Amino acid sequence: MQDKVIVVVGATGGIGSALVRQLAPTGAKLVLAARNALNLATLASELSGEVLTVPTDITQPEQVEALIQATVAQFGKIDVLVNAAGLGILKAYNNIESGELDKILDLNLKGCFYTSQAAAKEMQKRKSGHICNIVGILGKHSMPMAAAYSASKFGVVGFSKCMAEELKRFGVKFTLFYFGGVDSPFWDNVSLKVDRSKMLSCETAANAVFYALSAEPQAVPMEINIQPDSHLFF
Repeated sequence: MQDKVIVVVGATGGIGSALVRQLAPTGAKLVLAARNALNLATLASELSGEVLTVPTDITQPEQVEALIQATVAQFGKIDVLVNAAGLGILKAYNNIESGELDKILDLNLKGCFYTSQAAAKEMQKRKSGHICNIVGILGKHSMPMAAAYSASKFGVVGFSKCMAEELKRFGVKFTLFYFGGVDSPFWDNVSLKVDRSKMLSCETAANAVFYALSAEPQAVPMEINIQPDSHLFF
């Protein structure tokens, strides 16, 4: 990881913050992106090494472009993008309001597309790069109360696989992560009754991302699927 430039979107969230804490001691150059500038600054103060914070609303393409340009201006390149931002609205399909659908698609699908697109342009120039999109198991399997959420995540899988085909000749790799329930702030505002004690930890999820980033150059961990044993999907 030494001197790799790694952009983590959703850096102040559960998985994002666990990941950057694992990456900081490795000598990686970290770029932390999230909407709340104060939370970013607080997280950065806890990390060692070179850290750049860029407050970013990924639903706004111009802010995404500013994030990537700030990264290149500071460090000269971008080696890795990790998309760990996400919004959860789990409701019956007929209770989802148009505004809620817009929010979930804007952040989970369009925001992830904007960041992947902008990072890929820089990676393509250098013919090297790795994009890690944290999808979640509901981007592979359906579940009641998750019509809108799954729509956003199935979309991420679709565009990621298309981009991977287009970019493989430029040395840009994609890894998709299908985690089951992760005990993170994602669940704080979800009304469904869930037993968070049986979920995966944020550290377990971060370990999987770290593993993918540590793989030898010729290895491409295309998909990583980790589920809690209390709720397995095959």
